[in-house]
Amino acid sequence: MPEPKITEDLIAAHGLKPDEYARLLDIIGREPTFTELGIFSAMWNEHCSYKSSKKWLRTLPTTGPQVICGPGENAGVVDIGDNQAVVFKMESHNHPSYIEPYQGAATGVGGILRDVFTMGARPVAAMNALSFGLPSHPRTRQLVSGVVAGVGGYGNCFGVPCVGGEVRFDASYNGNCLVNAFAAGLADADAIFYSAASGVGMPVVYLGARTGRDGVGGATMASAEFDDTIEDKRPTVQVGDPFTEKRLMEATLELMATGAVISIQDMGAAGLTCSAVEMGDKGGLGVRLDLEKVPVRETDMTAYEMMLSESQERMLMVLRPEKEAEAKAVFDKWDLDFAIVGETIAEDRFLVLLNGEVKADLPLRALSGNAPEYDRPWVATPPADPFEETLDIDPMEGLRTLLTSPNYAAKQWVYEQYDTQVMADTVRTPGLNAGVIRVHGTDKMLAFTSDVTPRYVMANPVEGGKQAVAEAYRNLICVGARPLATTDNLNFGNPEKPEIMGQLVGAIEGIGAACTALGMPIVSGNVSLYNETDGTGILPTPTIGAVGLIDQPDDLIAGHPANGDYALVIGTTLGHLGQSALLAEAFGRAEGDAPPVDLAAEAAAGQFILDNRTLFSAVTDLSDGGLALAAFELAEAAGVGVTLDSADIAQLFGEDQARYLVACSFDASEALLLAAAQAGVPVQTVGRFGGDAVTLGATSYPLETLSSLYRSAFEAALTGASY
Repeated sequence: MPEPKITEDLIAAHGLKPDEYARLLDIIGREPTFTELGIFSAMWNEHCSYKSSKKWLRTLPTTGPQVICGPGENAGVVDIGDNQAVVFKMESHNHPSYIEPYQGAATGVGGILRDVFTMGARPVAAMNALSFGLPSHPRTRQLVSGVVAGVGGYGNCFGVPCVGGEVRFDASYNGNCLVNAFAAGLADADAIFYSAASGVGMPVVYLGARTGRDGVGGATMASAEFDDTIEDKRPTVQVGDPFTEKRLMEATLELMATGAVISIQDMGAAGLTCSAVEMGDKGGLGVRLDLEKVPVRETDMTAYEMMLSESQERMLMVLRPEKEAEAKAVFDKWDLDFAIVGETIAEDRFLVLLNGEVKADLPLRALSGNAPEYDRPWVATPPADPFEETLDIDPMEGLRTLLTSPNYAAKQWVYEQYDTQVMADTVRTPGLNAGVIRVHGTDKMLAFTSDVTPRYVMANPVEGGKQAVAEAYRNLICVGARPLATTDNLNFGNPEKPEIMGQLVGAIEGIGAACTALGMPIVSGNVSLYNETDGTGILPTPTIGAVGLIDQPDDLIAGHPANGDYALVIGTTLGHLGQSALLAEAFGRAEGDAPPVDLAAEAAAGQFILDNRTLFSAVTDLSDGGLALAAFELAEAAGVGVTLDSADIAQLFGEDQARYLVACSFDASEALLLAAAQAGVPVQTVGRFGGDAVTLGATSYPLETLSSLYRSAFEAALTGASY
């Protein structure tokens, strides 16, 4: 079959701008073949090259005494002591999940799991952060149902517990949902596997499932806005098989134990192209591929299709040749394909042949290290006017509005579709604060959380970026974990618009400042841009995934308030209502500035909680919905009532940062107040837990009634049922 003629329309369809195509011509000195055009398109798109964000990502803190491997590999690696390491990363699968919700979400989970076990780690925990359009939008119910089913369908079959995450709704996601998937695994700190190829003439080996036509062009699709041709993009969505991935993980970990692996890389975005190029580039080597040796599941596949297919459950490895038979036996045992499809070469060359015919012959490093990098024009988000109104609403009505909103109602409809207990090491399941798992066979535990407040980032990207990290920090502190490190998933609109680029720049500034101040370096991450439909972008959503360590069981904070416990707020309450949940949900307004984040106060309050953890019955942080919603959630989880002394709306619903709500006995509260005075940390008694009602000032409501509303509102919003 003759290859298509290279035309301006074909170049544009591959996402290459005229100046980028001119640069391509300068590099190779001739017109590319169709396969070469596809390879350049895949490697130079935003999803693979980070060409709009690379300049700013370099400003993030990525090192620390706990960091074994920072950004640049399949996942980040952090030391947790005793020659053990936690390996983790978060990535997006936004566009595929909007086009085909089940498979888009499922393969997002599959891809992030491969990133983890490619490093030599066995996955032990997963999370997901999901953003959808309004529940009333015609597509939202289908998207929520399909995405949640896809996340559960893949993770449950693979056998990894989902221990946390978040779900939000906003009109900005009507045409572009977000699906951010997180996975973490455990490995021996001295047995981490990397992707840099080494040695000339080493076999390049294809591992796992066979290659099909699904997902061809997926990376390029992920780097473009949506329009009315969205249905035409359905073939670019991959199809996953979790049972094959489970076998692939077991085979890969068994193979690593044989000493056969020189380097290994997941075949994710851009499939065989990206994995081969990255391995060669990191090792300073070239790569030759013979595509007729690639295992395929469809007939008459072209070189273009094989190089750009994103079929799932595949890996690429550079093998020690003397171990070939031993390695092949492992994959035969697990009924997976094992094929030598090429070799490393000394030249800076990416040579692709099919049945002896050269389909691509390119300088390899130009595809990766020399990809375009832009310093895009940007404008800072204008300062917001302060919000100084007094909100006229009954406190109990305000609380009812929040706890019946799908944004803040209980999410058990979602997480009960996920297996949270598989592997039998889960200590805290999704719900309040952070999920916790045991490090099997030790006294240690790991805590996980993901956080961002997009409306804050929209109003003030710098403070919103800080707040995302600070809230993740607080959620780890709430369970007694010492924060270790973070991963980020930066979801934004079109970076070619200066105001959108300004959001990205500001958020990265805030994230970097908070990670530095709170000792939580970024060790991995993902950037997802062009999240727009017909020119309308999403709220800026830089999701932060964070991991913390609990050294021994006694350090875990996992209790509930008891009858008679005092409620105390640690931190300063000023009553910040700008961009608050109450303002958005009860009044339909997004006004004012994001709350300022005092990073020194965050660090001081967090350390105070850890230093005095034995005094608390329970701890939660104050964020969306302020004191009123936090007190209700803590009380509802314990099945005990709560009385808050104040009826002031700003005091109850303000979203000042660096604050925690704690429950403790009278004697413990006396000791806590003394310790706080010595530490210089503000503490205020705000009420008591007990009884069977929620009381805000002079207004009471039965806890059982509010709990029923809280537990039924999410499903009701998506099904139209009453609650």
